[in-house]
Amino acid sequence: MANLFFSLPSFGFQACTNSSKHLKSFLASPHEHHKRSLSVYASASTSSSPINVEYLETEFSGHGASFAGLGEGCVVKMKTENGSAARLMLPSGLITSYKPQMWHGGSMEVLHTSVSEGGDGGTVVRGGVSVGFKCETQEGQPWFPSNWSLYDVRGDSETSIEVELMCTDAQDKVEMRNIVTLQENLLSSELVITNWSSSNLLVMGSFVSHLTVSTPDAAYAIGLEGSSYYAKPPLTSKFSIIPPGYSQRKPTGSNQSWGQTVLGGFLSGWGSKEERINDTHPGDEEFSNAEIEEEEDDNYAHLTEKMSRIYTTAPRRFTVIDRGRRNSVTVGRSGLDELYIFSPGSTYEWYGKYAYICLGPSALLKPVVLGPEAVWRAAQHLHNPNL
Repeated sequence: MANLFFSLPSFGFQACTNSSKHLKSFLASPHEHHKRSLSVYASASTSSSPINVEYLETEFSGHGASFAGLGEGCVVKMKTENGSAARLMLPSGLITSYKPQMWHGGSMEVLHTSVSEGGDGGTVVRGGVSVGFKCETQEGQPWFPSNWSLYDVRGDSETSIEVELMCTDAQDKVEMRNIVTLQENLLSSELVITNWSSSNLLVMGSFVSHLTVSTPDAAYAIGLEGSSYYAKPPLTSKFSIIPPGYSQRKPTGSNQSWGQTVLGGFLSGWGSKEERINDTHPGDEEFSNAEIEEEEDDNYAHLTEKMSRIYTTAPRRFTVIDRGRRNSVTVGRSGLDELYIFSPGSTYEWYGKYAYICLGPSALLKPVVLGPEAVWRAAQHLHNPNL
């Protein structure tokens, strides 16, 4: 039986040396050579050498993207001609900023991030948009993507900028790519997983986007009326921003707290009902009906109270509006049936560390089963309707 709890690795500024020409050469090769070379490159890409920013500028200039060093890592900056901009970090792959143009003529930050000092004196960045997925073989061997290397940059600042990342610590039987696309009024993240093995691969997890708001009290979700959902504990990873003490009790029979697990309690779909941990604890009223499917009864759902849900029948597109900032974001998805939404509630400071709504297309209650030689695609789209 697969373990019901898993943890993502640390996403610090680990060094990563990029060699895009080498990577492209074996990706264009036949299947067997591809698998063998991918393993070799993944091992070489986690060395202690910093990212060569000058090389990236030379190799990928002219497509609307620029590069800046940050410690031993790198920041990829994208900007369209209308002024919309986005930034992502390497090797973590975390999108830390999305600033689309607004109705008032300026730009506005859509994503919420938190920067703090780590235990080793390094910088820890949380929030933004991250890809939190777990792959598990049919034999029960898990694998977690943690390091990303730049594979290609395509397009231009006039129409669309595409930054394609390749996971460098993938197993030799799994290929994972993350394609980040910036357009005038759209930021998309597309995950592409190829199963090169001869057996099934289970994929579980979620895109996780922290959308900044003035306060959850001013935030509303429009378009979810009639959608079914389960109340579940919040998804926790190295990129998650979770208020202190929020459902941090230890799961029964585990020495890990909710804050040390990823998708703690979300993975109940992997076992029989008798084997599930029920995802609740005495006094956790918001999760007391974790095994009961409920229905959203408001098409203009107020997000002022703390909540953590997985919607199983939500529409492919819905909108989050913030009356305090007078803006909105339309969230779309493809390839995933579930939707994760978490609100820390409105008991915190306006425009502060916990003024955000966390959401993302997900496969948390039911894993995606990827057959041998199969390719699976899933995407999240953050659309700006404010022009």
